Amino acid sequence: SCHEPHLYSLGLGAAPWGWGLCHCGPDKDRCPHSSGRGSPRLTCPLLSVTLLVSFGSSMLYGYNLAVVNSPAAVRDGGGTPTPHIKAFYNATWSQRYGHGLPPGPLTLLYSLTVSIFALGGLVGSLHGTLGRSGLLVLLAGGLMAFSRQLEAPEMVIIGRAITGLHSGICLSVVPLYLGEIAPKNLRGFLGLLPSIFICLGVFCAQVLGLPELLGQDRYWPLFLAVVSIPASLQLLLLHCFPESPRFLLIERNDICGATEALHRFLGTSDVQEVLEEMKEEQRSLSSVQTVSVWQLLRDRSVRWQTLSVAVVNVGMQLSGIDAIWFYTNTIFKNAGLPESQIPYTTVGTGAIEVVAGLIGPSLSWLCFAPNHPYLFCTGVPPPRVPPQTALPWTRYVAVACVVGIIAGFCMGPAGVPFLMTAELFTQSHRSAAYVLGGSLNWLCNFTVGFVFPFLQMSTGAFSYLVFCGVCLLVALYVYLIVPETKNKTFMEISRVFAARQPLAPCPCSVQGNGTGWPLRVPSTQFDSFTVLTGWEKHRAPALPKATKRVQPYSEGTEDEGTTQRRRGEGFEKIRGVTKK
Repeated sequence: SCHEPHLYSLGLGAAPWGWGLCHCGPDKDRCPHSSGRGSPRLTCPLLSVTLLVSFGSSMLYGYNLAVVNSPAAVRDGGGTPTPHIKAFYNATWSQRYGHGLPPGPLTLLYSLTVSIFALGGLVGSLHGTLGRSGLLVLLAGGLMAFSRQLEAPEMVIIGRAITGLHSGICLSVVPLYLGEIAPKNLRGFLGLLPSIFICLGVFCAQVLGLPELLGQDRYWPLFLAVVSIPASLQLLLLHCFPESPRFLLIERNDICGATEALHRFLGTSDVQEVLEEMKEEQRSLSSVQTVSVWQLLRDRSVRWQTLSVAVVNVGMQLSGIDAIWFYTNTIFKNAGLPESQIPYTTVGTGAIEVVAGLIGPSLSWLCFAPNHPYLFCTGVPPPRVPPQTALPWTRYVAVACVVGIIAGFCMGPAGVPFLMTAELFTQSHRSAAYVLGGSLNWLCNFTVGFVFPFLQMSTGAFSYLVFCGVCLLVALYVYLIVPETKNKTFMEISRVFAARQPLAPCPCSVQGNGTGWPLRVPSTQFDSFTVLTGWEKHRAPALPKATKRVQPYSEGTEDEGTTQRRRGEGFEKIRGVTKK
């Protein structure tokens, strides 16, 4: 059975395909898109499948983050601007019960609409093997599109929950799939492309939410239902691409399928080195079963990896970025911006966000910059300026601070946590790690979306100090603990972490005493990776010679003839290890 959330969870799964996009078949040793025997280059099929899964999955996540914030131009009876959804809830409640909702319950209901998207994402991250998840978006779009005609606010809330379920599945599946199909020198670049589409989704929601487009009161149900279009395109086109080669080889033992997939993605027939690297991982995991989340938490050999994934995912959501995306218009209104300028200021921040999202992958690919510094882009957020309407210039300082935070986030941390989860774990632990990281990510997303309006009402601008403290702590942890992963294989990354715990049980172990623990060989004689995994070839450094300490001959332990024969053959005992 399939234990990994893969391409089948995104849509129609894999199907027969041909060389339609690259025009460089597997019989070519070199093609204009690949260096053949050298470092793999970016090919058309590899880029196409990355753009497709990002367009139909990651972009929907970004769109749904900002879609509830954009339409906010309706005025209530007192002349106060009210979000369209809030006004719809209040009007429906009045028709049903003869009176409107008080401000407190209305804010609670609106916060539930915003944050239930994250609850759906939490459930989706726990069920990453669900089938044609794109159909979920079509169902959600239909519910939200007809909610106003049927006067049913419940349909909006249910639709938001279903879109969250789809996003929860895709945010686990997409980075895992891209991390497995990408060559190690392109893993950082392709892994950060979904973050661009997250920013692009936010920008599309901000543009479509303008009053001149779908930001009017009568169009907001259609505005919520736009998510059905990218999902439909992904369902139609996704079957043209193969499954992950690593998944085919390690999980299904399909060498032919993995070879053909590598030919397609790398654009060359010389894929033997990549196959050997995957076979090495398969051999190291031959005696290890796919672990559950509980087993992952109890496994001391991956303790640092598990802790790193938890810290980075929690830090990503508690950095305050979700509060900005959910409530951008409210933040700008509190900063004293004129109401007529708020929608266009929001669109401007979205445009800067997209540009910033392009910078990170460009640096990773063109300048060969390491992946790990991108986590520091929002490590120390710009200071937030409290609203001071008496001083007109402070409102623009507040806007600049918001833009700086969004730009810094999109340059790095937006996509790194999902990419890092794929890089830090081997195949047996990867699925459980994505469930753990995704659950924490969505749980914090829900907490911020639900609590932030009340936190802002009670503490004002000081509510952002909580986010600032979290950013500083996460930046310190990343600097001290998380290693650089650029141009490293999965086994080499495991080796870096293994050096920190030389006698911990290792899921990669192929030699040992049968209990899951490695043989207790002194760490001064062997490097920790060899002790943990038993691998003495292929990327492991040569073993240093053991110190020759001849065990003294004890008379009576063996006959003299045996002793002479042993000495004649050149054997001697070295602390219980027989060495020739």
